[in-house]
Amino acid sequence: MKKLIYTMSILLVALLTVAAVSHEKDTLTKDFITGNPGISSINSLSFGPEGILFIGDSDNAKIYAIDTRDNKAQEKSENIAVDEFDVKVANALGTTPKNIRITDMAVNPVSKTVYFSVHTRDGKPVLLKLVDGKLENVSLTDLSFSETSIGNAVAKDAKDRRGRALRRWAISDLKYHRGKVLVSGLSNKEFSSSFRSIPFPFRGKENFATLEIYHAAHGRYETYAPIKTFDVVSVKGKEYLLASYTCTPLVLFPISELTGGKHLKGRTIAELGSGNSPLDIISFQKGDEVKLYMSNNNRPVMRINLSDISKFEGSLTEPVKEFGKDVGLTYDNLPFVNVQQLDDLDEDNVLILRRRNDGNLYLHSRNKKWM
Repeated sequence: MKKLIYTMSILLVALLTVAAVSHEKDTLTKDFITGNPGISSINSLSFGPEGILFIGDSDNAKIYAIDTRDNKAQEKSENIAVDEFDVKVANALGTTPKNIRITDMAVNPVSKTVYFSVHTRDGKPVLLKLVDGKLENVSLTDLSFSETSIGNAVAKDAKDRRGRALRRWAISDLKYHRGKVLVSGLSNKEFSSSFRSIPFPFRGKENFATLEIYHAAHGRYETYAPIKTFDVVSVKGKEYLLASYTCTPLVLFPISELTGGKHLKGRTIAELGSGNSPLDIISFQKGDEVKLYMSNNNRPVMRINLSDISKFEGSLTEPVKEFGKDVGLTYDNLPFVNVQQLDDLDEDNVLILRRRNDGNLYLHSRNKKWM
């Protein structure tokens, strides 16, 4: 009897070991390599499953998938309230706030840990994470990672009509969605505004499309401005890219048609006011309604009901001649101004990085019921 129990125990251990190895092989990180990926810039951050962090590097024209190994599930985040956040970031890097620029913020949906990308004055990219109220450096030279290059990126020496470098917009925003990394930015094509859909794990393949919009505040069709920030929405059972541009048109593109090198005209559903640039869009369920929230560099946070997007069937095709006037889709202005970064934190809270009237850069969580 003892021999039988011993044999069964050995068999159980063997089965559990095989199951563990099999599970490990099934993870999205199974083909990652370890080393220094040579990240040159961090323009966008976005999390996918398994605590994988996607980094958009415009300078190298690459997307990196980083195994953060930060995948211990946490249902809720602790309350976050950090004053003088830029001072704390600068102190962590041994410099001053004037020498840093926070380029993006992303919450790990598994662990609820918050990550920040920072560029220093010398151009060096830095990745930090907030742990128990303290900032920790995340090494960019010793990583488990995968990477893919984006094709036809805007040239490094390309300039706009005002002589400003365009390369930083090679990757303007990115998001993981249904097994793909979605990327907006500028290409070297005649119609430079572009959108890419890259299957993950990376296999060197991408779907590519060029974009055209009617920009009501400018009174013309445009193909050269990048999407600044976007989300994916479902309208009448069909998925759309909801894209926001500087000055500030809001445009819908059917996701299924953004492929095969097509040139696609979007449907402009709102002009949200000239003299402004969008920064972030997030969405979540609130009661029985999905709501979208967009932060801006020169306007308050805007709240838009998904049901209003579904009901709006028109398209803006006439100029808006009055500066700052909004037309088309309706929205609410929320009493949050100077919001530089915005992300979904957990089931009950969002995370906001905003500059207060006294100059204090304040990082804090806020309950969704007050959004």
